[in-house]
Amino acid sequence: MKRFVVIISLVASAAVFNGCGPARYTVTEQPVAPVYERPVAPGREYVWVDGDWYWSGGRYVYRNGYWARPRGHRVWVTGTWVRSGRGYYWRRGHWR
Repeated sequence: MKRFVVIISLVASAAVFNGCGPARYTVTEQPVAPVYERPVAPGREYVWVDGDWYWSGGRYVYRNGYWARPRGHRVWVTGTWVRSGRGYYWRRGHWR
């Protein structure tokens, strides 16, 4: 019986903590990225990391792009808006 209670407790805990992950914030329309001039690259080995959207204060806010040095042979994959049944959400860019 004691083993059964432990198993039920573990299953219940897993179900609760599984729902505690970051929420996917959706909007009805994709925000328009501001237009700005890309600065000159600081060197040949730098890669442009496109601007990104993040959720703040109940809305998506744009953060300008920047130059970065990739680690190893990684490449930057640009973020994108994804349409879902509830609207649009931002899939962040990442190094691959």
